[in-house]
Amino acid sequence: MLVLEFKTYGKSRQFNAVDEALRTVQFIRNKALRFFLDGLGKTQYDLNKYCAVLAKEFPFVNELNSMARQASAERAWSAIANARCSTWGNPKTAQARFYDNCKKQIPLKKGFPQFQKDNRSVEYKSTGWKLALDRKSITFTDKKGIGTLKLKGTRDLHFYQPEQIKRVRLVKRADGYYVQFCVSVNRAESIEVTGSAIGLDVGLNDFYTDSNGETIENPRFLAQGERRLKMAQRRVSKRVKGSNNRRKARQILGKRHLKISRQRKDHAVKLARCVIASNDVVAYEDLRIKNMVRNHCLAKSINDASWYQFRVWLEYFGKVFGKIAIAVTPNGTSQECSSCGATVKKGLSTRTHICQCGCVLDRDHNAARNILSRGLSTTGHVGTFGLDPSKAWGEDTSTHAGACPA
Repeated sequence: MLVLEFKTYGKSRQFNAVDEALRTVQFIRNKALRFFLDGLGKTQYDLNKYCAVLAKEFPFVNELNSMARQASAERAWSAIANARCSTWGNPKTAQARFYDNCKKQIPLKKGFPQFQKDNRSVEYKSTGWKLALDRKSITFTDKKGIGTLKLKGTRDLHFYQPEQIKRVRLVKRADGYYVQFCVSVNRAESIEVTGSAIGLDVGLNDFYTDSNGETIENPRFLAQGERRLKMAQRRVSKRVKGSNNRRKARQILGKRHLKISRQRKDHAVKLARCVIASNDVVAYEDLRIKNMVRNHCLAKSINDASWYQFRVWLEYFGKVFGKIAIAVTPNGTSQECSSCGATVKKGLSTRTHICQCGCVLDRDHNAARNILSRGLSTTGHVGTFGLDPSKAWGEDTSTHAGACPA
């Protein structure tokens, strides 16, 4: 799957209609979730049938395309299916899913699906929209009154047949409205074999150090834009709640955050493509980022480095180019000597690895060599490519007009 994104242009009344569609999607999702929590619906099929009930009861729901209503119910079921529960076996908690994790008896935090407060997207399937012959505009044919919106982007939709477009999504962002096309196509590219393998050790001082001793500078996009972010945040806090000035200030703040998000993605995509294209085998750390950011002293720096997004694109481009991406267990890679295998204990402040065998290396260089060694052995596991960015329809899937996992 590919996600192609275009920025849309239209009249203010059309975008008001889009906003109304967004509110309707949020309403359907929350009503479907409440329907489930009240014990009236137990399956996704029940939630889909409930959409027809809502359409008869509320005229503004009936104005939305039927498949868009079903997609909204699917979002509610996704929230239910991803909820966590640690009380498996208790029939009184059956309404909390919690089905998958509970039945597997996975000991996770107790959690409940959350009601949505600020929906920013509406998703159509095969109906409710019509693409122009020149592929430069799209018309939404439901009763919301969105009408025809112009498309502007760098990608050419003429390469794909309308039948290949499985879903169309309208997304609202701080800098405007976008249309995303989910295209069913298997992407594969062939490049020359390089015969090289590399291990990567990510860090905060440098973005990563490879097994050859080369380092890539950590861009620190959040640190660079933090001053402007704080200024924009202060403007929001000084404005009266509910006023137009506060709405404008919030929009400016949103644009600041959006810029940083786009910078991070652009850096991750370009760097991951370069690494994969230059090597046949890439070994990297199988880090648990969610656990690492619990350290509040380092959480901001870890999130700013965006290691997980870099890993996502490494695995994606590995699949595209037919290269091998291997995730290895990072435990002890900094303590183990890459020359003799001895354990040399050292704290985080010690940045040089010195072993009795005579090996003297930078700490991260030594770790990268160990990561590569583990990747080439049976210690690692090849990426499953389940992190395909083209399957993610979230806010960061495409951050500029025409962007896609390409």
